[in-house]
Amino acid sequence: MSDSEDFDVIVIGAGAVGENVADRVVKAGLSAALIEAELVGGECSYWACMPSKALLRPGTALKAASTVAGSREAVTGTLDAQQVLNRRNQFTSNWDDSSQAEWVKDSGITLVRGTARLTGERAVEVTHDDVVTAMSARVAVVLATGSTPTIPPVNGLDAVDFWGTREATSAPQIPQSLAVLGGGVAGAELAQAFSRLGAKVTIIARSGLLSNFPQPAAQLVQNGLEGDGVEVLTDTATESVRQAADGTVTISLAGGRAVTAEKLLVSTGRRPALANLGLEDLDLDPKKLVIDASGRVRGADWLYAVGDAAGKVLLTHQGKYEARMTGSAIAARAAGTLGETVEDWSAYAASANEYAVPQVVFTDPEIAMAGRTVKQAQEAGIIVSETSLDIAVAGSALHSDGYQGWAQMVVDEDRKVLIGATFAGPDVAELLHAATIAIAGEVPLERLWHAVPAYPTISEVWLRLLEKYGL
Repeated sequence: MSDSEDFDVIVIGAGAVGENVADRVVKAGLSAALIEAELVGGECSYWACMPSKALLRPGTALKAASTVAGSREAVTGTLDAQQVLNRRNQFTSNWDDSSQAEWVKDSGITLVRGTARLTGERAVEVTHDDVVTAMSARVAVVLATGSTPTIPPVNGLDAVDFWGTREATSAPQIPQSLAVLGGGVAGAELAQAFSRLGAKVTIIARSGLLSNFPQPAAQLVQNGLEGDGVEVLTDTATESVRQAADGTVTISLAGGRAVTAEKLLVSTGRRPALANLGLEDLDLDPKKLVIDASGRVRGADWLYAVGDAAGKVLLTHQGKYEARMTGSAIAARAAGTLGETVEDWSAYAASANEYAVPQVVFTDPEIAMAGRTVKQAQEAGIIVSETSLDIAVAGSALHSDGYQGWAQMVVDEDRKVLIGATFAGPDVAELLHAATIAIAGEVPLERLWHAVPAYPTISEVWLRLLEKYGL
């Protein structure tokens, strides 16, 4: 590099989160460099959000058509797996990041290819094709390095050629059988996608399926998976795995049972990708970073961490939200208009991380949840009430024959405001933003009662919940 060694802001990691930070500071008049060792656009674009949903959507669309009399009779075939894979490839741009790299350039951001490492205060070293370049930031360095899979300590796993979520979402063909180790969101979504594409799928979960969600909602998903032919083994420990000469993998379970599959997918969670960044040399423990609401790392006022790297909420949309707040905070501090602390719900604080996180499980049926569960609220010392019911309104009956769904709202009884909501059922993701707005806006229930749902839509479930609550 020539005269571009120094920038106002250096962002390490050019995924969706890093892109948003860099774009935010550039729009505020600062210069920014975006460093990426792999593909610009990151995990979500190529190996997570987009390809996984592209694999799921055709099966959901086909199932939806088969649940309504009239269209049911028109469904005469099964999914074309190759066409589904081809469509998935389109959403990942065939793992070519040239269009995203062009966006970076057009946005006034300098893209730097290579592996980055912190070498001192506001100092970064980038290695690419054995060439090392020293860079420095006048204002801030931002870690937007994402997350990496957590591999469980299962006997024999290190000797097995298994899939992570990357390999699953980019698979060139559908295996005849698939064993999924882990009962979280990614495991459930990919299990259903591969089952509907023709694989014989078994989920092996040490605890319950989707155990971070309310049990009635998780049960609806389990029913859906089992209806698609997925075998769901919950509260089942894995003792060991081994791979045969033909490539098949056998998973030995507690109790003596074994599951053999052509492919093994390990989906047991993720952790911040902070290794080999040089944090230890700066007396910062990667496992114990303390990061404030503006993204700033305690102990290094020039260093910020956002998205999965911050380890707060490992969801793409929340990471992008954090990036917007952090970018604004960096620009304001550079301009001298923001001090050390930030106020909750200001333009510089990612307060929604604490109170109003929305998340969707894109299985069929879906789970859409915002805010806090009853357990989370009680652990925070909040006096809450829970109101729940089956989704059985005119809109759901019209949506599909035999619609099955469930809804819940969690209310802070001291303030009489909604602090949590969960919906489970076909297409409930589209109900979620209303809940997120009500929670983030702290809308009083007596005012929420005046938000009339259009008839006949599934949103009428809001009226039924409020009626059951007592309004």
